[in-house]
Amino acid sequence: MYLIDANVLITAKNTYYPLKHIPQFWEWLIAQGDANKIKMPREIYEEVSGGSDDLADWIKGEDAKDSLLLDEDADPALVQQALREGYQSKDPKFTDSELIKVGRDAFLVAYGLVDNNRTVVTKEVTKRTKRLGATRLPDACDDCAVSWCDDFGMYRALDFNLR
Repeated sequence: MYLIDANVLITAKNTYYPLKHIPQFWEWLIAQGDANKIKMPREIYEEVSGGSDDLADWIKGEDAKDSLLLDEDADPALVQQALREGYQSKDPKFTDSELIKVGRDAFLVAYGLVDNNRTVVTKEVTKRTKRLGATRLPDACDDCAVSWCDDFGMYRALDFNLR
């Protein structure tokens, strides 16, 4: 199962696959969600659905929401593990201000920790740093032994095409 970051949908909408011009892409996403191949954790879904653009409207639609929303809650112990191992927190419990710096990415890592058959998908690229809140999602995934790829890796693996 591929767990998609918000930036995957935002970039697709703004660049390669505008909602009104390439509806086949968005229909493909729904079909992949129905097949349990692509999902979006609630924390990431809320990030996208909280907007006020056509992407937010689309993701809040019954088809997209029912198909793509991952139907499980984050395991608090796995979120803490993601924060500790992936974001190098010295304190086993992140403070609220530290958590704000990390954002929702730690949740994606935590959902990836649930099962070895899960892959986090992001537009972010690796960039090693020791500064709190500056760790990139791919680096946190690597540190937690969670598989990750970029969106085009997922598209190739799931054979997306516009035929």
